[in-house]
Amino acid sequence: MFRNKLVNIMLVILGALTVAGVLTIVIYTQLAEETHAEGEPGIEEILKVTVETDEIITNLLSSHIIRTQFVIQLDNRNAKSELEKRDFQVENIIIRELSDMKESDFQGSEGIASLEKQIKDKVNEIMQDGTVEEVYLKQRVIQ
Repeated sequence: MFRNKLVNIMLVILGALTVAGVLTIVIYTQLAEETHAEGEPGIEEILKVTVETDEIITNLLSSHIIRTQFVIQLDNRNAKSELEKRDFQVENIIIRELSDMKESDFQGSEGIASLEKQIKDKVNEIMQDGTVEEVYLKQRVIQ
């Protein structure tokens, strides 16, 4: 190519560095796009940030007994870790909310949705590292 070997070696090294830089940029941008997916999170992402409460058995205001269990979805993994440590506070909140309800409050989806919203709001008051996105009633047996 050129008569001077030093210039040839320098051009080959510059070409190799340019190709390596371009490949690095392309790979980085492709991986960054995959981690920032648009839209609703998939079920795998949701499962990574959910906490399932223990089964809770308590009395209702109407002298009935309820056995219930909830699944709480949080906004990040730090919030999940915090909620797992605050499990006794969450169970206390749930028992307090249930003790003010009657059996008739569980008739229909509006009563259940109202309970889920109340629990979500109360748990968000104690959270410091994140927020509760959803509360799902997993189990409900009234006797």
